[in-house]
Amino acid sequence: MLENLEPKKVFHYFEELTRIPRCSGNEKQVSDYLVAFARRRKLDVVQDRALNVIIRKPGTKGYEQSPAVIIQGHMDMVGEKVPGSRHDFAKDPLSLKLDGDFVRADGTTLGADDGIAVACGLALLDSSELPHPPLELVVTTSEETGMDGAHALDAGQLQGRTLLNLDAEEEGALFVSCAGGGNLVCTFASHWEKAAGAALTITVSGLKGGHSGLEIIQQRANAIKLLGRVLDAARAAGKFGLAALSGGAKANAIAREAQATVTAEAPVLEKIKAIVLGLAKELKAEFATTDPELEVAAASGERPERQLDPAATGRLVAFLEIVPNGVQSMSKDLEGLVESSLNLGVLEQSPAAVTLTVSIRSCVDSIREDLTRRVEALAALAGADTCVRVGAYPAWQYEEGSKIRELCLSVYQDCFGSEPKIKAIHAGLECGLLKVKLPSTDMISFGPNVFNAHTPNEHLSIQSVAHTWTFLGAILAKLR
Repeated sequence: MLENLEPKKVFHYFEELTRIPRCSGNEKQVSDYLVAFARRRKLDVVQDRALNVIIRKPGTKGYEQSPAVIIQGHMDMVGEKVPGSRHDFAKDPLSLKLDGDFVRADGTTLGADDGIAVACGLALLDSSELPHPPLELVVTTSEETGMDGAHALDAGQLQGRTLLNLDAEEEGALFVSCAGGGNLVCTFASHWEKAAGAALTITVSGLKGGHSGLEIIQQRANAIKLLGRVLDAARAAGKFGLAALSGGAKANAIAREAQATVTAEAPVLEKIKAIVLGLAKELKAEFATTDPELEVAAASGERPERQLDPAATGRLVAFLEIVPNGVQSMSKDLEGLVESSLNLGVLEQSPAAVTLTVSIRSCVDSIREDLTRRVEALAALAGADTCVRVGAYPAWQYEEGSKIRELCLSVYQDCFGSEPKIKAIHAGLECGLLKVKLPSTDMISFGPNVFNAHTPNEHLSIQSVAHTWTFLGAILAKLR
Protein backbone atom coordinates (compact mmCIF):
# COMPACT_ATOMS: atom_id res chain seq x y z
CA MET A 1 0.00 0.00 0.00
CA LEU A 2 2.72 2.50 1.01
CA GLU A 3 5.61 1.13 -1.06
CA ASN A 4 5.69 4.08 -3.47
CA LEU A 5 5.72 6.79 -0.81
CA GLU A 6 8.85 8.76 0.03
CA PRO A 7 10.92 8.36 2.12
CA LYS A 8 10.61 4.72 1.14
CA LYS A 9 12.28 3.12 4.15
CA VAL A 10 10.30 5.19 6.64
CA PHE A 11 6.98 4.23 5.07
CA HIS A 12 8.11 0.62 4.63
CA TYR A 13 8.69 0.26 8.36
CA PHE A 14 5.60 2.25 9.25
CA GLU A 15 3.47 -0.13 7.19
CA GLU A 16 5.13 -3.12 8.84
CA LEU A 17 4.27 -1.68 12.24
CA THR A 18 0.61 -1.26 11.24
CA ARG A 19 0.46 -5.01 10.64
CA ILE A 20 1.42 -5.75 14.25
CA PRO A 21 -1.26 -5.38 16.97
CA ARG A 22 0.33 -3.02 19.51
CA CYS A 23 -2.19 -1.30 21.72
CA SER A 24 -0.86 -0.43 25.17
CA GLY A 25 -0.37 -3.61 27.19
CA ASN A 26 -0.18 -5.80 24.09
CA GLU A 27 3.37 -4.99 22.98
CA LYS A 28 5.24 -8.31 23.17
CA GLN A 29 4.93 -8.96 19.44
CA VAL A 30 6.12 -5.52 18.35
CA SER A 31 8.90 -5.51 20.95
CA ASP A 32 10.14 -8.87 19.63
CA TYR A 33 9.91 -7.51 16.08
CA LEU A 34 12.30 -4.69 17.04
CA VAL A 35 14.72 -7.15 18.64
CA ALA A 36 14.67 -9.37 15.54
CA PHE A 37 15.27 -6.30 13.34
CA ALA A 38 18.41 -5.48 15.33
CA ARG A 39 19.75 -9.02 15.40
CA ARG A 40 19.36 -9.46 11.64
CA ARG A 41 21.60 -6.42 11.22
CA LYS A 42 24.01 -7.50 13.95
CA LEU A 43 23.27 -4.41 15.99
CA ASP A 44 23.58 -4.34 19.77
CA VAL A 45 20.12 -4.67 21.31
CA VAL A 46 18.61 -4.78 24.81
CA GLN A 47 15.03 -5.79 25.67
CA ASP A 48 14.10 -5.25 29.32
CA ARG A 49 11.34 -6.74 31.47
CA ALA A 50 8.98 -3.89 30.55
CA LEU A 51 9.60 -4.82 26.87
CA ASN A 52 11.39 -1.53 26.20
CA VAL A 53 13.96 -1.92 23.42
CA ILE A 54 17.30 -0.14 23.02
CA ILE A 55 19.17 -0.61 19.73
CA ARG A 56 22.67 0.80 19.24
CA LYS A 57 24.40 1.58 15.96
CA PRO A 58 27.98 2.89 15.62
CA GLY A 59 28.67 6.23 14.01
CA THR A 60 29.39 6.41 10.32
CA LYS A 61 32.83 7.26 8.87
CA GLY A 62 34.12 10.45 10.42
CA TYR A 63 31.58 10.26 13.25
CA GLU A 64 32.97 7.23 15.07
CA GLN A 65 34.15 9.24 18.08
CA SER A 66 31.25 11.69 18.15
CA PRO A 67 29.00 11.73 21.25
CA ALA A 68 26.07 9.33 20.98
CA VAL A 69 22.59 10.65 20.18
CA ILE A 70 19.38 9.11 21.55
CA ILE A 71 16.43 8.77 19.15
CA GLN A 72 13.27 8.13 21.17
CA GLY A 73 9.63 7.19 20.66
CA HIS A 74 7.07 4.69 21.93
CA MET A 75 5.83 1.49 20.31
CA ASP A 76 2.27 1.37 21.68
CA MET A 77 -0.81 3.03 20.20
CA VAL A 78 -4.33 3.97 21.24
CA GLY A 79 -7.01 1.65 19.85
CA GLU A 80 -10.20 3.51 18.91
CA LYS A 81 -12.69 2.52 16.21
CA VAL A 82 -15.94 3.71 14.69
CA PRO A 83 -19.24 2.24 15.91
CA GLY A 84 -19.98 -1.05 14.20
CA SER A 85 -16.35 -1.77 13.31
CA ARG A 86 -15.43 -5.44 13.67
CA HIS A 87 -11.72 -4.69 13.95
CA ASP A 88 -10.02 -6.59 16.78
CA PHE A 89 -7.05 -4.58 18.03
CA ALA A 90 -5.72 -7.64 19.83
CA LYS A 91 -5.04 -9.56 16.62
CA ASP A 92 -5.97 -7.72 13.42
CA PRO A 93 -3.59 -5.65 11.27
CA LEU A 94 -4.74 -2.14 10.46
CA SER A 95 -6.37 -1.56 7.09
CA LEU A 96 -4.65 1.41 5.43
CA LYS A 97 -5.86 3.80 2.78
CA LEU A 98 -4.39 6.79 0.94
CA ASP A 99 -6.30 10.06 0.78
CA GLY A 100 -4.33 12.69 -1.13
CA ASP A 101 -1.46 13.74 1.11
CA PHE A 102 -2.72 11.60 3.98
CA VAL A 103 -2.38 8.04 5.21
CA ARG A 104 -5.42 6.84 7.15
CA ALA A 105 -6.73 3.62 8.63
CA ASP A 106 -10.15 2.29 7.70
CA GLY A 107 -12.41 2.98 10.67
CA THR A 108 -9.69 2.87 13.34
CA THR A 109 -6.84 4.86 14.77
CA LEU A 110 -3.74 4.79 12.58
CA GLY A 111 -1.07 4.51 15.24
CA ALA A 112 1.06 7.26 13.68
CA ASP A 113 1.20 8.32 17.32
CA ASP A 114 3.87 7.08 17.73
CA GLY A 115 4.54 4.51 15.03
CA ILE A 116 6.01 7.13 12.71
CA ALA A 117 8.76 7.84 15.27
CA VAL A 118 9.64 4.15 15.47
CA ALA A 119 9.62 3.91 11.67
CA CYS A 120 12.02 6.85 11.40
CA GLY A 121 14.28 5.24 13.97
CA LEU A 122 14.34 1.92 12.12
CA ALA A 123 15.00 3.69 8.81
CA LEU A 124 17.98 5.44 10.40
CA LEU A 125 19.37 2.16 11.69
CA ASP A 126 18.86 0.55 8.28
CA SER A 127 20.45 3.40 6.32
CA SER A 128 23.88 3.06 4.74
CA GLU A 129 23.80 6.57 3.27
CA LEU A 130 23.01 9.08 6.03
CA PRO A 131 26.00 10.35 8.04
CA HIS A 132 25.38 10.20 11.76
CA PRO A 133 27.02 9.88 15.17
CA PRO A 134 26.58 6.73 17.25
CA LEU A 135 22.83 6.18 17.69
CA GLU A 136 20.79 4.75 20.55
CA LEU A 137 17.22 4.09 19.48
CA VAL A 138 15.03 3.89 22.59
CA VAL A 139 11.50 2.56 22.02
CA THR A 140 9.32 2.43 25.12
CA THR A 141 6.11 0.63 26.02
CA SER A 142 2.72 1.68 27.41
CA GLU A 143 3.30 5.40 26.96
CA GLU A 144 -0.38 5.95 26.28
CA THR A 145 -1.56 4.44 29.57
CA GLY A 146 0.88 5.96 32.05
CA MET A 147 4.36 5.94 30.52
CA ASP A 148 5.05 2.62 32.21
CA GLY A 149 7.95 1.81 29.92
CA ALA A 150 9.72 5.09 30.57
CA HIS A 151 9.16 4.61 34.31
CA ALA A 152 10.82 1.18 34.13
CA LEU A 153 13.69 2.12 31.78
CA ASP A 154 17.20 1.71 33.16
CA ALA A 155 18.69 4.92 31.81
CA GLY A 156 22.11 3.90 33.07
CA GLN A 157 22.42 1.84 29.88
CA LEU A 158 22.39 4.99 27.74
CA GLN A 159 25.48 6.96 26.75
CA GLY A 160 23.81 9.72 24.72
CA ARG A 161 23.69 13.25 26.09
CA THR A 162 21.47 14.58 23.31
CA LEU A 163 17.94 13.21 22.91
CA LEU A 164 15.64 13.68 19.93
CA ASN A 165 12.09 12.73 20.90
CA LEU A 166 9.95 12.11 17.80
CA ASP A 167 6.55 12.04 19.51
CA ALA A 168 5.42 15.55 18.50
CA GLU A 169 2.63 15.95 15.96
CA GLU A 170 3.13 19.38 14.40
CA GLU A 171 5.63 19.97 11.64
CA GLY A 172 7.52 23.23 11.93
CA ALA A 173 7.38 23.27 15.73
CA LEU A 174 10.13 22.45 18.18
CA PHE A 175 8.74 21.40 21.53
CA VAL A 176 10.83 22.32 24.56
CA SER A 177 8.44 21.76 27.47
CA CYS A 178 5.41 19.61 28.31
CA ALA A 179 2.81 19.17 31.01
CA GLY A 180 3.00 16.61 33.76
CA GLY A 181 0.03 14.55 34.75
CA GLY A 182 -1.50 11.36 36.00
CA ASN A 183 -4.80 9.54 36.37
CA LEU A 184 -7.25 9.39 39.25
CA VAL A 185 -9.34 6.21 39.39
CA CYS A 186 -12.53 6.69 41.42
CA THR A 187 -14.53 3.62 42.40
CA PHE A 188 -18.15 3.47 43.56
CA ALA A 189 -19.28 0.14 45.00
CA SER A 190 -22.31 -1.44 43.33
CA HIS A 191 -25.25 -2.14 45.61
CA TRP A 192 -27.81 -4.09 43.61
CA GLU A 193 -31.51 -4.66 43.95
CA LYS A 194 -34.13 -6.31 41.79
CA ALA A 195 -34.99 -4.22 38.75
CA ALA A 196 -38.37 -2.50 38.83
CA GLY A 197 -40.36 -1.53 35.78
CA ALA A 198 -39.19 -1.28 32.19
CA ALA A 199 -35.86 -0.07 30.77
CA LEU A 200 -34.68 2.83 28.64
CA THR A 201 -31.20 3.06 27.10
CA ILE A 202 -29.80 6.56 26.79
CA THR A 203 -26.96 6.96 24.28
CA VAL A 204 -24.59 9.84 23.58
CA SER A 205 -22.66 9.37 20.32
CA GLY A 206 -21.19 11.05 17.25
CA LEU A 207 -18.62 13.16 19.10
CA LYS A 208 -15.22 14.01 17.62
CA GLY A 209 -13.22 13.02 20.69
CA GLY A 210 -9.47 13.50 20.39
CA HIS A 211 -6.25 13.55 22.39
CA SER A 212 -7.02 14.88 25.85
CA GLY A 213 -3.83 16.92 25.87
CA LEU A 214 -3.70 18.23 22.32
CA GLU A 215 -7.41 18.72 21.59
CA ILE A 216 -8.68 19.70 25.03
CA ILE A 217 -8.31 23.38 24.07
CA GLN A 218 -10.88 22.84 21.29
CA GLN A 219 -13.56 22.52 24.03
CA ARG A 220 -15.12 19.50 22.36
CA ALA A 221 -17.94 17.69 24.08
CA ASN A 222 -17.16 14.80 26.40
CA ALA A 223 -19.74 12.00 26.05
CA ILE A 224 -19.47 10.87 29.67
CA LYS A 225 -20.03 14.38 30.98
CA LEU A 226 -23.02 14.84 28.68
CA LEU A 227 -24.44 11.54 29.87
CA GLY A 228 -24.14 12.78 33.46
CA ARG A 229 -25.93 15.95 32.50
CA VAL A 230 -28.76 14.00 30.90
CA LEU A 231 -29.11 11.68 33.90
CA ASP A 232 -29.14 14.61 36.29
CA ALA A 233 -31.91 16.28 34.26
CA ALA A 234 -33.84 12.99 34.23
CA ARG A 235 -34.19 13.11 38.01
CA ALA A 236 -36.99 15.64 37.49
CA ALA A 237 -39.11 12.84 36.00
CA GLY A 238 -39.17 10.80 39.18
CA LYS A 239 -37.41 7.83 40.75
CA PHE A 240 -35.28 5.63 38.48
CA GLY A 241 -32.49 3.10 38.83
CA LEU A 242 -29.28 2.53 36.89
CA ALA A 243 -28.85 -0.93 35.42
CA ALA A 244 -25.79 -0.31 33.22
CA LEU A 245 -23.21 2.41 32.55
CA SER A 246 -20.33 2.72 30.10
CA GLY A 247 -18.40 5.37 28.23
CA GLY A 248 -15.05 6.33 26.76
CA ALA A 249 -12.12 4.04 26.05
CA LYS A 250 -8.89 5.65 27.26
CA ALA A 251 -8.09 8.10 30.03
CA ASN A 252 -6.12 10.26 27.58
CA ALA A 253 -8.82 10.34 24.90
CA ILE A 254 -11.85 12.64 25.03
CA ALA A 255 -14.84 10.29 25.34
CA ARG A 256 -16.75 9.99 22.05
CA GLU A 257 -19.54 7.67 23.23
CA ALA A 258 -21.39 6.85 26.46
CA GLN A 259 -24.59 5.11 27.42
CA ALA A 260 -26.73 4.23 30.41
CA THR A 261 -29.67 1.90 30.92
CA VAL A 262 -32.22 3.32 33.35
CA THR A 263 -35.14 1.45 34.88
CA ALA A 264 -38.43 2.87 36.14
CA GLU A 265 -42.16 2.52 35.93
CA ALA A 266 -43.59 3.27 32.48
CA PRO A 267 -44.93 6.79 33.25
CA VAL A 268 -41.53 7.86 34.62
CA LEU A 269 -39.71 6.42 31.60
CA GLU A 270 -42.00 8.37 29.28
CA LYS A 271 -41.12 11.57 31.12
CA ILE A 272 -37.40 10.70 31.00
CA LYS A 273 -37.63 10.07 27.27
CA ALA A 274 -39.22 13.47 26.77
CA ILE A 275 -36.51 15.13 28.88
CA VAL A 276 -33.78 13.39 26.86
CA LEU A 277 -35.29 14.46 23.55
CA GLY A 278 -35.60 18.05 24.70
CA LEU A 279 -32.08 18.17 26.08
CA ALA A 280 -30.74 16.53 22.91
CA LYS A 281 -31.81 19.59 20.89
CA GLU A 282 -30.19 21.94 23.38
CA LEU A 283 -26.92 19.99 23.39
CA LYS A 284 -26.79 19.84 19.59
CA ALA A 285 -27.14 23.60 19.52
CA GLU A 286 -24.50 24.11 22.22
CA PHE A 287 -21.92 21.96 20.44
CA ALA A 288 -22.89 22.68 16.83
CA THR A 289 -19.43 24.09 16.12
CA THR A 290 -17.19 21.59 17.89
CA ASP A 291 -19.26 18.41 17.52
CA PRO A 292 -21.79 18.79 14.70
CA GLU A 293 -22.53 15.05 14.59
CA LEU A 294 -23.51 14.85 18.27
CA GLU A 295 -26.54 12.64 18.91
CA VAL A 296 -28.39 12.01 22.17
CA ALA A 297 -31.06 9.32 21.97
CA ALA A 298 -33.32 7.24 24.19
CA ALA A 299 -34.72 3.88 23.17
CA SER A 300 -36.70 1.19 24.98
CA GLY A 301 -34.68 -1.84 25.97
CA GLU A 302 -35.10 -5.25 27.52
CA ARG A 303 -35.87 -5.19 31.21
CA PRO A 304 -32.71 -6.12 33.17
CA GLU A 305 -32.69 -8.44 36.14
CA ARG A 306 -31.20 -5.91 38.55
CA GLN A 307 -30.41 -2.25 39.07
CA LEU A 308 -28.32 -0.17 41.41
CA ASP A 309 -30.21 0.82 44.54
CA PRO A 310 -31.38 4.44 44.95
CA ALA A 311 -28.39 5.47 47.06
CA ALA A 312 -25.83 4.08 44.61
CA THR A 313 -27.71 5.59 41.68
CA GLY A 314 -27.84 9.00 43.36
CA ARG A 315 -24.12 8.98 44.17
CA LEU A 316 -23.11 8.20 40.60
CA VAL A 317 -25.43 10.70 38.97
CA ALA A 318 -24.25 13.41 41.36
CA PHE A 319 -20.59 12.73 40.68
CA LEU A 320 -21.04 12.60 36.91
CA GLU A 321 -22.78 15.96 37.06
CA ILE A 322 -20.34 17.79 39.36
CA VAL A 323 -16.92 16.41 38.41
CA PRO A 324 -15.11 19.13 36.44
CA ASN A 325 -13.89 18.45 32.91
CA GLY A 326 -11.96 20.28 30.21
CA VAL A 327 -9.62 23.26 30.39
CA GLN A 328 -9.19 24.49 33.96
CA SER A 329 -6.67 27.31 33.45
CA MET A 330 -4.61 28.96 30.72
CA SER A 331 -0.94 29.88 31.02
CA LYS A 332 -0.20 33.39 32.20
CA ASP A 333 3.21 33.28 30.50
CA LEU A 334 2.61 31.66 27.09
CA GLU A 335 -0.35 32.82 25.05
CA GLY A 336 -2.62 30.00 23.90
CA LEU A 337 -1.07 27.33 26.14
CA VAL A 338 -3.40 25.31 28.36
CA GLU A 339 -1.98 25.38 31.87
CA SER A 340 -4.20 22.70 33.40
CA SER A 341 -7.04 20.39 32.38
CA LEU A 342 -9.17 17.45 33.41
CA ASN A 343 -10.55 14.70 31.18
CA LEU A 344 -13.18 12.22 32.34
CA GLY A 345 -11.95 9.55 29.97
CA VAL A 346 -13.43 6.21 31.06
CA LEU A 347 -16.67 5.05 32.68
CA GLU A 348 -16.91 1.31 33.18
CA GLN A 349 -19.00 -1.08 35.23
CA SER A 350 -18.30 -4.47 36.74
CA PRO A 351 -20.55 -6.54 39.02
CA ALA A 352 -18.71 -5.12 42.03
CA ALA A 353 -18.26 -1.46 41.17
CA VAL A 354 -18.52 1.46 38.77
CA THR A 355 -15.14 3.02 37.99
CA LEU A 356 -14.41 6.46 36.56
CA THR A 357 -10.94 7.47 35.38
CA VAL A 358 -9.96 11.14 35.22
CA SER A 359 -6.78 12.32 33.48
CA ILE A 360 -5.24 15.33 35.21
CA ARG A 361 -2.64 17.50 33.45
CA SER A 362 -0.74 20.67 34.28
CA CYS A 363 2.63 22.24 33.53
CA VAL A 364 2.62 23.50 37.14
CA ASP A 365 3.06 20.78 39.74
CA SER A 366 1.22 22.68 42.50
CA ILE A 367 -1.82 23.23 40.26
CA ARG A 368 -1.87 19.57 39.26
CA GLU A 369 -1.80 18.57 42.93
CA ASP A 370 -4.61 21.01 43.74
CA LEU A 371 -6.79 19.68 40.91
CA THR A 372 -6.17 16.12 42.04
CA ARG A 373 -7.17 16.94 45.60
CA ARG A 374 -10.31 18.74 44.39
CA VAL A 375 -11.49 15.73 42.41
CA GLU A 376 -10.67 13.48 45.35
CA ALA A 377 -12.73 15.74 47.64
CA LEU A 378 -15.68 15.76 45.24
CA ALA A 379 -15.54 11.98 44.90
CA ALA A 380 -15.50 11.61 48.69
CA LEU A 381 -18.49 13.94 49.06
CA ALA A 382 -20.33 11.94 46.40
CA GLY A 383 -19.67 8.70 48.30
CA ALA A 384 -16.84 7.09 46.31
CA ASP A 385 -15.31 4.12 48.08
CA THR A 386 -11.78 4.69 46.79
CA CYS A 387 -9.80 7.17 44.71
CA VAL A 388 -6.40 5.91 43.59
CA ARG A 389 -3.68 7.94 41.88
CA VAL A 390 -1.95 6.05 39.08
CA GLY A 391 0.48 6.71 36.23
CA ALA A 392 1.92 10.00 37.48
CA TYR A 393 4.59 11.60 35.30
CA PRO A 394 6.51 14.87 35.75
CA ALA A 395 6.44 17.99 33.62
CA TRP A 396 9.38 18.74 31.33
CA GLN A 397 10.66 22.21 32.11
CA TYR A 398 12.08 24.65 29.56
CA GLU A 399 15.88 24.66 29.70
CA GLU A 400 17.85 27.84 29.21
CA GLY A 401 20.94 27.51 27.05
CA SER A 402 19.89 24.30 25.27
CA LYS A 403 22.46 23.58 22.56
CA ILE A 404 20.21 21.17 20.67
CA ARG A 405 17.45 23.77 20.54
CA GLU A 406 19.80 26.34 19.01
CA LEU A 407 21.17 23.77 16.56
CA CYS A 408 17.66 22.74 15.49
CA LEU A 409 16.70 26.38 14.92
CA SER A 410 19.70 26.85 12.64
CA VAL A 411 19.24 23.55 10.78
CA TYR A 412 15.54 24.18 10.18
CA GLN A 413 16.32 27.59 8.70
CA ASP A 414 18.94 26.00 6.42
CA CYS A 415 16.56 23.23 5.31
CA PHE A 416 13.36 25.18 4.76
CA GLY A 417 14.23 28.87 4.69
CA SER A 418 11.97 29.75 7.61
CA GLU A 419 12.08 29.71 11.39
CA PRO A 420 10.30 26.97 13.34
CA LYS A 421 8.04 27.76 16.25
CA ILE A 422 9.35 27.14 19.76
CA LYS A 423 6.46 25.66 21.70
CA ALA A 424 5.35 24.04 24.93
CA ILE A 425 2.74 21.31 24.76
CA HIS A 426 -0.09 20.50 27.13
CA ALA A 427 0.19 16.80 26.35
CA GLY A 428 2.64 14.66 28.27
CA LEU A 429 5.90 13.63 26.63
CA GLU A 430 8.31 11.04 27.95
CA CYS A 431 10.96 13.78 28.03
CA GLY A 432 9.71 14.72 31.49
CA LEU A 433 10.46 11.29 32.94
CA LEU A 434 13.63 10.82 30.91
CA LYS A 435 14.96 14.19 32.05
CA VAL A 436 14.68 13.01 35.65
CA LYS A 437 16.66 9.89 34.76
CA LEU A 438 19.10 11.71 32.44
CA PRO A 439 19.47 15.19 34.00
CA SER A 440 22.50 16.16 31.92
CA THR A 441 20.93 15.14 28.60
CA ASP A 442 19.85 17.95 26.26
CA MET A 443 16.40 17.20 24.79
CA ILE A 444 14.02 18.41 22.11
CA SER A 445 10.86 17.01 20.53
CA PHE A 446 9.57 17.30 16.96
CA GLY A 447 7.69 15.27 14.36
CA PRO A 448 5.45 15.32 11.29
CA ASN A 449 1.83 16.44 11.11
CA VAL A 450 -0.45 13.88 12.74
CA PHE A 451 -4.08 14.97 12.93
CA ASN A 452 -6.85 13.75 15.27
CA ALA A 453 -4.67 11.33 17.19
CA HIS A 454 -6.55 8.96 19.52
CA THR A 455 -9.59 8.96 17.21
CA PRO A 456 -10.62 6.86 14.19
CA ASN A 457 -10.04 10.00 12.11
CA GLU A 458 -6.31 9.99 12.84
CA HIS A 459 -4.30 10.76 9.70
CA LEU A 460 -0.66 11.36 8.81
CA SER A 461 0.69 13.86 6.26
CA ILE A 462 2.98 12.17 3.72
CA GLN A 463 4.75 15.38 2.73
CA SER A 464 5.27 16.26 6.37
CA VAL A 465 7.00 12.92 6.99
CA ALA A 466 9.39 13.67 4.13
CA HIS A 467 10.17 17.10 5.61
CA THR A 468 10.73 15.61 9.07
CA TRP A 469 13.04 12.96 7.63
CA THR A 470 15.09 15.63 5.84
CA PHE A 471 15.27 17.68 9.04
CA LEU A 472 16.26 14.68 11.17
CA GLY A 473 19.06 13.70 8.79
CA ALA A 474 20.37 17.27 8.66
CA ILE A 475 20.47 17.49 12.46
CA LEU A 476 22.39 14.25 12.78
CA ALA A 477 24.88 15.34 10.12
CA LYS A 478 25.68 18.41 12.26
CA LEU A 479 26.19 16.42 15.49
CA ARG A 480 29.78 15.45 14.72
